[in-house]
Amino acid sequence: MSNSRKKWLYLILLSFIWGSSFILIKKGLVGFSSMQLGGLRIIFASLFLFSFGIKTLKSLSVKDWKWVTIAGFLSSFFPPFFFAIAQTEIDSGITSILNSIAPLGTTLVGIWLFGLAITKRQIVGVIIGLLGTIALIVVGMEFSPEQNYAYSIFVILSALGYAFNINIIKKHLAHLSPLAVTTASFGVVVLPAIAMVSYAGIFTINFHEPQIQKALGYTLILAFLGTAMANILFNKLIHISSPVFAASVTYTIPLVAIFWGVLDGEKINLYQIIGGLIILFGVWLVNKKKKE
Repeated sequence: MSNSRKKWLYLILLSFIWGSSFILIKKGLVGFSSMQLGGLRIIFASLFLFSFGIKTLKSLSVKDWKWVTIAGFLSSFFPPFFFAIAQTEIDSGITSILNSIAPLGTTLVGIWLFGLAITKRQIVGVIIGLLGTIALIVVGMEFSPEQNYAYSIFVILSALGYAFNINIIKKHLAHLSPLAVTTASFGVVVLPAIAMVSYAGIFTINFHEPQIQKALGYTLILAFLGTAMANILFNKLIHISSPVFAASVTYTIPLVAIFWGVLDGEKINLYQIIGGLIILFGVWLVNKKKKE
């Protein structure tokens, strides 16, 4: 299969896997705190990756480890905790829409640190996308006062972490296999994650309780599919496409996430949908290629 077809296949698979991750986080939070859920997600994903990817670590040089450490913390450590924290106050569907600013962040980081050229159209797209994000938060605060939209900052920080990660992999780690990058990224964050869940009181939980067992099941699915396998696929996508195309997976993630959220009883109003569409329009402008 050609790379042009593979990148669309990976995009579709990631849309479904990551789009489903938001409802899995919501279900996991029924039994665990945000710190416990985020840490367990990292630990289980790490164990899964080490079981078949540990041999790839010998391909990394000392310089590679420096960039893997930075990318690992920005994309594999903080986001699992941040998304769990955000979803203690914001619905899963809205969280996924806010996450769609990732391509905008990828462009801005690429310009700021990696010398990416930018056109006037892309500047307009970034501004529109940011205005859409602000509109979504303001509307949410008005129509859903029971939700604390200040927690949107955790989603935005996660999206920026992914933006840095994409540019770092494309610029400094493209010579490594996606499995090596993914396994190494989790290798550098698994010990801090163990420390976090220990501090969060994971050993005081009664795992015999049905509610805890159900939450653990959702967390395992989230770790294996939504974290380990999704990161391998995403790193493959970065290798065979542009950074902005890879980030554009956030276009379709909200469609899947909102579908699961509505099935679970979440409500989304027309103004929030409009805010999401404004974000996506801004992202489209940033990604739109100039006609030859």
